[in-house]
This record gives sequence, structure tokens and C-alpha cells, in this order.
Amino acid sequence: MNNNTISILLITIVINACSQDNKQQDNDNINVQSVPSSILNSNQIDTTTTLVSGIDSVRLNYSWISDFDIKNTLVNRIPTPDGFERVSSHPQSYGYWLRHIPLKEGRPNVLLYNKEEKWNQSAHVAVLDLDVDERNLQQCADAVMRLKAEFHYQKEDFSNIHFKYTSGDNIPFSKWITGKRPSVSGREVIWKNCTSCDETYPSFRKYMLSIFNYAGTASLEKELSPKAWTDIQIGDVVINGGSPGHAVIVLDVAIDAETDEKLFLLAQSYMPAQESHILRNPVNSELSPWYSVSEIASGPLDTPEWSFTNTSLRRFNF
Repeated sequence: MNNNTISILLITIVINACSQDNKQQDNDNINVQSVPSSILNSNQIDTTTTLVSGIDSVRLNYSWISDFDIKNTLVNRIPTPDGFERVSSHPQSYGYWLRHIPLKEGRPNVLLYNKEEKWNQSAHVAVLDLDVDERNLQQCADAVMRLKAEFHYQKEDFSNIHFKYTSGDNIPFSKWITGKRPSVSGREVIWKNCTSCDETYPSFRKYMLSIFNYAGTASLEKELSPKAWTDIQIGDVVINGGSPGHAVIVLDVAIDAETDEKLFLLAQSYMPAQESHILRNPVNSELSPWYSVSEIASGPLDTPEWSFTNTSLRRFNF
């Protein structure tokens, strides 16, 4: 990495890194955009296959989107390099669900929460077909938590939807759906009665905005467990907690059966809140968008807008 690149990277970290400091808003007034009625009851995994020649025909449920072209799922859009095959993943797993997530067609520009274009359009190879609320909340760690929570929501696995505020208070969705909502008063979190807090998808999205508002990379990193890069799995998180800090999610993993070499794909949101996108590999253009475990064994993981230490890999414990 030359001096100019280092300078640009440092400027990016200082100015644009994900931070919790500027996100906190009045939790009592968080609203969500309207959700199409066609997806309000789409809570079960649908493993229906479609006879489409030459592509992976598995179609899964993604509660925020009513329909999508199966040709634009990640597994059908991002091929593995020669000699590599995608690691096996159980059809009911989080990894399988992430591997089949829908992407926007082509390579559109990344949009911010306010529909303006992100200043840097060179960091991505594809954009997830995942909506962003009109508030500046769904930043880096928030997008990671959103995907994890969405997976459990569409399985109706509500007990596994829980995150901690930066205060350390645990905020479980299972309590939210009983008609209670957290309210922040100074350093205290008080649960108040809430007539609109229930199991519906719009209410779930309001719960997630509450999490986005009072959680971030610092709190999320504490909830995750460190792991070795040789054991990397889909759904793992690469994270440097703090303010500023950053987090990206592992969307897919491939392996060379002869050498056991592993490759992985990364996706991020960033600051300000923006559409999640699959990152290119700025260090190895021939391998891009895949990253190699062996290349970061003794050095940092350099992504287009952040350099992570090689001890930054974490996993969810649920």
C-alpha cells in the first residue's frame, strides 16, 4: 500500500467511519416506512424450486421484499474462482439464507438513506436488494444486525432476536412482542407499555430501528466471540468496535478441496446509512470480489474503505 493510499484510508476512517455518537434520536418517535401488504405474513422459509436451467433454483423468503428475479440471487451472480467450490451449508441455516439473498440487477450506484448517491462508487461489485429506512441509522453494524434478525424473524424464531444497547442493556424482541418497548432516560432503559409492539413485520422493523439507534460496533463486538480465520463461516462478522469503528459481514465462503484454501465474500453498509453492498478486493484484482484467508494470515484485511486487524473475525453465539 503506497503513501497516497494510506492517506486516503486514514481520511476515510476519520470522516466516514461508523460511529454511534451521531445516531441517537428520540426512540419514542421512531417510525418505519410502509411495508407492502403482500409480505406482511411471509414468515416461513420457502424452499420451492423453479426449473431454471444452469442456475441455482432455490428461492427463500426475505420479508422485506415481495418478489425478486432468482437469477439475481448472490449464488447465481457471484461465481467462485477456478478450483474452488462453495462450502456446504444446511438448507435451514443462516449461511444458506445469506448465500441466496437477492441482489439488485447489474451494478447500480450505492444510494444513501436520503436517496442521494454515495460519494465513493468504486468500493462495490453488487448491491443487496435490501431496503434502507429514511433515517441515518442503518450503518455498518446495524446492517449486520438487521440481516441476522431478519433471518430469525422469517423463521418465527423470535427468541433469537436480541441485541444490547451500548449501555449494556439487553433488548429482546421476545419482550417487545408482549407489548413493551424500551425507552432511554439518561443512563436508564425503562420498558413502557406499547400498543403497537407485536409480532407484525412493521413492528419488527420499528424494533430494529430502536436497536440501530442505541447500538453500534462497540456494543456488537462485545456480543460476538473471536474465532480463527481458518474456521471462517458464512454469517461471521469482521469488526473493529469503537467510535469510529466498522463492521462487515461474511456473505459466502468457498474452498479448494485439494489445498483447503478458503475464500470469502464481504458486504457492508457504512456511514452515512446506505445500501448494503458486496465489496471488491482492493488488494487482489484477479481474485476480487473474493478474499483469501491465506493472504491475511500474517497481516491486515484491507477492504476498500477500512483496514481490519487480522484478529477481527467474530461469530454470533446464537
